[in-house]
Amino acid sequence: QVQLVESGGGLVQAGGSLRLSCAASGNTVSINNIGWYRQAPGKQRELVAVITSRGSTNYADSVKGRFTISRDNTKNTMNLLMNSQKPEDTGIYYCNAISEPFQIFWGQGTQVTVSS
Repeated sequence: QVQLVESGGGLVQAGGSLRLSCAASGNTVSINNIGWYRQAPGKQRELVAVITSRGSTNYADSVKGRFTISRDNTKNTMNLLMNSQKPEDTGIYYCNAISEPFQIFWGQGTQVTVSS
């Protein structure tokens, strides 16, 4: 089992920056991909960014060039630096991890609100 705890959400003005962190515990050596999803009010949860165990990254088109995902396997942490934020970035951000053997784990989420 893997436990994920997010931190770093909050309120920011448009154009500002926030950094989200996800701390993993439990069977962390089993984690392959780890990333962030977000869910805006009335919308489906969507992928924001993901990073593989080898450091390869993938971003949603809407955040490319603005967000940067990184992970520190020695500390079992993963961060999302969000720059040039827009009101449409508002939502609950969830940390997600996929392990080997295949299992999906979710954190409880952290709220990000970007005011215009």
